[in-house]
Amino acid sequence: MASLGVHVKRHKVTIVGSGNWGSTISKVIAENTRAYPQLFEEEVQMWVFEEQVTIPKTSRHFDAGSELCITPQPLSLIINRLHENVKYLPGITLPSNVVANPSLPDAVKDSTILIFNLPHQFINRICESLHGKILPYARGISCIKGIEVDESGVTLLSEQIGRKLGIYCGALSGANIASEIAQGKWCETTIAYDPPLMDSRHPTPIGTPHGGSPSASTINLVDPSGEPRKRSARLTPLPADYPPLNHENVRHLFHRPYFHVQMTSDVAGVSLGGALKNIIALAAGWVDGLGWGDNAKSAVMRIGILEMVKFGKTFFGDTVHTSTFTEESCGVADVVTSCMGGRNFRCAKMSIERCMSIDEVERLELNGQKLQGTSTAVEVNLLLRGRGMENDFPLFTAVHNILQGNVKPEQIPELIEPKDS
Repeated sequence: MASLGVHVKRHKVTIVGSGNWGSTISKVIAENTRAYPQLFEEEVQMWVFEEQVTIPKTSRHFDAGSELCITPQPLSLIINRLHENVKYLPGITLPSNVVANPSLPDAVKDSTILIFNLPHQFINRICESLHGKILPYARGISCIKGIEVDESGVTLLSEQIGRKLGIYCGALSGANIASEIAQGKWCETTIAYDPPLMDSRHPTPIGTPHGGSPSASTINLVDPSGEPRKRSARLTPLPADYPPLNHENVRHLFHRPYFHVQMTSDVAGVSLGGALKNIIALAAGWVDGLGWGDNAKSAVMRIGILEMVKFGKTFFGDTVHTSTFTEESCGVADVVTSCMGGRNFRCAKMSIERCMSIDEVERLELNGQKLQGTSTAVEVNLLLRGRGMENDFPLFTAVHNILQGNVKPEQIPELIEPKDS
């Protein structure tokens, strides 16, 4: 247990984001900063995008005579007084060491660990606001599912954050429904963190999935061109008076009796699993809406997982491990969960049952939120079409063509059936 030794300094943790998932992760992490005082400062800062909130009458905190219930109040004030995010995670008590902070620069001040948990469309703006405000040796974990895809290639959100801030950033993804985790219902997740060699004075133990941790300075998970790997950001070493951020200590930050963590170094595989499963879920929703049953959904999931593996190997080469998709929560488990009841699955199923487009269902059912599967399918097809690879990914291509109205969901079996060479 060398990594639990005494160090001059401890890591300060900030959660960047305070929605349903961000509040849930803040609960998990705040419990662990208390459990490991040798490693982490107890207080956990949670940045809140400030808004005025009225406590609903259905809330356990509603009191008609309270100033908090008479007029709208700042969300950060409500969280700090009631220790509950009444808007985004109602009914769940947050540990008292979670401090909601509406000032982003103040929330991240002196933090060595930044946990990013916000809608992916805000990443660029948040990173611009953070530029010059964070410690140069800070490290990050992205809990944001998704990827950026265009004709030139694939960019992982963790790498996008890392490049813009000049820090190393890993990724967390899995079959993780926030409300269930917040209630303490058991689940698993996968964290991909490939510690920069300069930070790993206590190496990752042998036996960790996919082996130890090579130098992150030799890995570039963005460029799919196959060129020699280059450093995507010039990193500042973590000072020696902090505990090392190796797999063991990162796991200590997240692992709970109800939230089991598997560590890996496969950042690309973990990130791709969290994004591509949404395309598969759309196809599963359509076949379920058609009444084809569980056999059809299983076939869609099997083929989808194969295409996830193929996509990873095609665009990220040997940095991606097949087992990430077939053995980890971020792969097969997340596909199964998403194809059983995720929002992409539900909306696709309703589009069949109601005889309307999936865009109409999204508008009626999601209260302004957007499906990730539809946008990811379009972006992935743009990349595949540009490289003449549509036929190599028949399920991904079929989903895109259904969304565009070129084919019908009833044609899925023939569209994804292997063609004779």
